[in-house]
Amino acid sequence: MSDLLQADRIAGLPHPCETEHLFGHDAACAQVLEAFNGDRMHHAWMLTGPKGIGKASLAYHIARFLLATEPPGDSLFGTPPLTTSLFVPADHPVASRIRAGSEPGLCILRRPLDDKTSKLKTVIPVDTVRELRRFFSLSAGGNGRRVVIVDCTDEMNANAANALLKVLEEPPQDAVLLLVTHQPSRILPTIRSRCRTLACTPLSPEDLQHAFAQALPEQTFDPGLTALVAGSVGQAAKLSITGGADTYGAIVSLCHGLPQLDRSALLKLANSTGRASDGKLEQLLDLLDLFLARLARAGVSPPVQEAARGEAEVFARLCPGPAAARIWADAQLELSQRAWQGKTANLDPSSLILDMGLKIEETASKILREKGLS
Repeated sequence: MSDLLQADRIAGLPHPCETEHLFGHDAACAQVLEAFNGDRMHHAWMLTGPKGIGKASLAYHIARFLLATEPPGDSLFGTPPLTTSLFVPADHPVASRIRAGSEPGLCILRRPLDDKTSKLKTVIPVDTVRELRRFFSLSAGGNGRRVVIVDCTDEMNANAANALLKVLEEPPQDAVLLLVTHQPSRILPTIRSRCRTLACTPLSPEDLQHAFAQALPEQTFDPGLTALVAGSVGQAAKLSITGGADTYGAIVSLCHGLPQLDRSALLKLANSTGRASDGKLEQLLDLLDLFLARLARAGVSPPVQEAARGEAEVFARLCPGPAAARIWADAQLELSQRAWQGKTANLDPSSLILDMGLKIEETASKILREKGLS
């Protein structure tokens, strides 16, 4: 697969079309196989679930299977046995062509590059969806099927969504559309009503480790990632590549000293963000938000697993009960709004982090000062 910037690929990771083995989505695969074996293959499937759990990889597995497998039905040798797996070997011609981006039976809709800026566009424009006209006008090869993957459907603008709706209203024969979405509520109800939903769930800890090992075979899986990523292998891999687990550990370590923060450690954390455009600030803000959310929940239900060494001790001291949990939840909401406003106004990243650190210090002082909050 090309190393060019692609909207459906996480930097440093294999493209979803290169995923050979699928983990954690047996129930979804079973639904597709049941429809295929019963000759009731719906023309449009909406793959739903949190971001990073493998929905795009599942879409490519379905696409490979549909393009490489003959339709069910009687033959000269009688009724063939039911197909029991979506697996297509990596050396199959269809799989090879998909990895090379040269499979004529597959069309991918995703955010394109902007010719003027050489950056990815923020939405899938209508012109991208209109490419389906040309795709469907071509003669179908292979087994006669054509497959479209939209990754992700949430990113279509209004005109693009309406153009896709027209295709769904009058789908071409032997065409299957696979719509990946992280937030189905953002999709037009008229689009949702014409799709069969394929609900994908977060990966179990075991499946998460297997999927991580496949994506990053040379990296060791940090057990703390399981608590941080909520079953998202994409998020686990991204945090591993960018040192996110270490950053979260630094946040926990910093909060060990509350209600008095180590000013030099806070300044070091603030200065680690670099430029606002390199993604480090965004990651740090996300991890701070996650820390505060886990801290607030700990006052009601302590986490089963630590995301960093010493986290349980910090949570027990700073959030001893439901009253403290409410205060931290309010602080999380306020700091989340500050972060959004700071990014919108292009505030200095270091100043923004320092300001948020002082708010955390103020909240911890209030809780530890008022004994009745336990």
